[in-house]
Amino acid sequence: QVKLVESGGGLVQSGDSLTLSCVGDGFSSASKTMAWFRQAPGKDRELVAEVAWSGMKTYADSVKGRFTISRDNPRNAINLQMKSLKPEDTAIYYCAVTSTRAYPAKLRHVYEDWGQGTQVTVSS
Repeated sequence: QVKLVESGGGLVQSGDSLTLSCVGDGFSSASKTMAWFRQAPGKDRELVAEVAWSGMKTYADSVKGRFTISRDNPRNAINLQMKSLKPEDTAIYYCAVTSTRAYPAKLRHVYEDWGQGTQVTVSS
């Protein structure tokens, strides 16, 4: 049974940094495509960053240059380092995993398993 647990969210000020972590269980994260999505109130869930099974990375235009997705294989985890945070980054951030070998995966419906989410709030 696949399980994903996110941590690291919180309340920060505009310009601050925050790192999210997602630990997986029931699968090997190193061989899977994984991603971070986010959902702001009243908006659709959107892709933030994706790291493919091959190591290739994809970022939403709105976070390029500010966010970095990385693997932490010893912990069976992925991280999302977020810098220069803006109020518009406020959302619930979800970790997800897919078995697809296609790259990029990107689409929400392609991802089979999800974490419960962690809240990130950026005040101005």
